[in-house]
Amino acid sequence: MSTVIREQIKAMLGPRWATRLRVARRALPVPRWGNLRRTRPFSEQFGFDRGTPIDRYYLHRFLEANRACITGAVLEIQMSSYTKRYGSRVVTAHTVDINPAHDPTYVCDLALADRVIPAERYDCLLLPNSLSFFRDLDGCLRQALRVVKPGGVILASTAGFVPLVPDMPEYWRMSAEGWREVSARVWPGCEVRVEAHGNCLAAVAAMLGLAHEELAARELDSHDPRYPVLVTVRCRRPGAS
Repeated sequence: MSTVIREQIKAMLGPRWATRLRVARRALPVPRWGNLRRTRPFSEQFGFDRGTPIDRYYLHRFLEANRACITGAVLEIQMSSYTKRYGSRVVTAHTVDINPAHDPTYVCDLALADRVIPAERYDCLLLPNSLSFFRDLDGCLRQALRVVKPGGVILASTAGFVPLVPDMPEYWRMSAEGWREVSARVWPGCEVRVEAHGNCLAAVAAMLGLAHEELAARELDSHDPRYPVLVTVRCRRPGAS
């Protein structure tokens, strides 16, 4: 078939039917949308009303794998929920938040923590799902490193393919490579590991507000770095372990 005739057929069919014909001719899989063909998610609450949000599957697995680091003096952003859930031999559990409503130990902008939080005070700093909310990103991360002891660990995570929160601004949504660049800039000389978690199915499910209990573990565990639902960051400050 000549190019001219092919283009005439496309023009006659229109782009939608031309695409369907191309898919059929090439034996490509056809999507079965069902109730997925929608402009509003199944949940407006990230899946909390259905079960546990998709990104929490990866966050909880990350914290479980690093449970040994959540020990001694621990500082956590907002509330000490994960310190209590995953900590071992915790001596001190403190919190920091810019909002006094959460009754944190330290009320401050983390970027200005040098005025409030002592240096080299903590063995571990937990920043779960926090990095995208730091307006002064470099300032916050430098302060995070300042407050942990030599040999101390920062455990952080940040959103990838999940909806934006409705009640406060999010400033940064980067790939794992982007977070590696940031980490190298603000934490020179530290031992840093950045990982992406997720795949296209998990990303679609997260965007639609489904719960991770609605997917099988094998579906969630399939890894495709092109579709990060969550990015995790582990930083160990140089010094005594």
